[in-house]
Amino acid sequence: MLTDNFGRFHNYLRISLTERCNLRCTYCMPLDGIPLSPKSHLMTYEEIYDIAKTFVDQGVNKIRLTGGEPLVRKDVVTIIEKLATLPVNLCMTTNGVIVDRFIEVFKANGLRQLNISLDSLQAGKNKDITRRDYFQKVYDNILLLAREGFEVKVNVVLIQGFNDNEIADFIRLGKDLPLHIRFIEFMPFDGNRWNMDKLVSYQQVLSEVNKNFPIDQVIRLNDAPNDTAKNYMIQGYRGSFAIISSVTNPFCDSCNRIRLTANGRIKNCLFSSGETDILSPFRQGEDIKPLIQQALGSKKKVRAGMERLEDFKKQGDATDNRSMIAIGG
Repeated sequence: MLTDNFGRFHNYLRISLTERCNLRCTYCMPLDGIPLSPKSHLMTYEEIYDIAKTFVDQGVNKIRLTGGEPLVRKDVVTIIEKLATLPVNLCMTTNGVIVDRFIEVFKANGLRQLNISLDSLQAGKNKDITRRDYFQKVYDNILLLAREGFEVKVNVVLIQGFNDNEIADFIRLGKDLPLHIRFIEFMPFDGNRWNMDKLVSYQQVLSEVNKNFPIDQVIRLNDAPNDTAKNYMIQGYRGSFAIISSVTNPFCDSCNRIRLTANGRIKNCLFSSGETDILSPFRQGEDIKPLIQQALGSKKKVRAGMERLEDFKKQGDATDNRSMIAIGG
């Protein structure tokens, strides 16, 4: 089974379908873009299925499709249909721009959980961070998914001085709608101009919550096993909110995630620059199971070895890790 040297069992596979995206979010993609892998270096839909099945045979029971933007891949429907035949919980992270085109596909294949990225409730600010003008489209699609009965999580990357004053506004989206708002700490990746001054920490989010809501109405919820988030709700609200504090308050002890990039490389940690190519050996007919286990065997106890907050401060934007868009959100 997929167990690392610290006894953590990995049953959650995140598969990036593409390095392409129809947005250009500043925290995800460098201003000048990234060199894209040649098409011949990317996994075909058959390879995605066969490799995913190898993981499932070793205990994976949850698969999340990511990108880039997974829905811009031309054969995404075929991929969803193939993976839906596996005994897994199939879900997706998307920017929400064209998600309305796939509602019936999702329903037909049991894909009921979607994470949608939306970093501001103000159209102008959203355009600034995405470098595209799709705010209303994404917002309307979030409401559409909620009406259609999907489990919708809204991912909000918080950046100091940009959208940290919208925390309460996002939480209020869940007053009458069953939305789960997730505030995510800004993390360092290649080309995203990260530094500690831009970070909105777990404690800062809670402080902002307590300024806007009576403390006795802020309810701490039980976190699910292996949950990356610390979950809360406001008394009487249909929705909830959570804080993902990868930098200031990491959750590595219970990590059960393994990532597969669009060009068939395993990343055993979001922060790790190390990768294991399994696509090339797979194409040569080799057994990739030992390579998968080898990749897990090299996984560090905490954030690719960055155990202290000071390690982030030293790194800043000078990272040899991929840009986020080339890893998979």
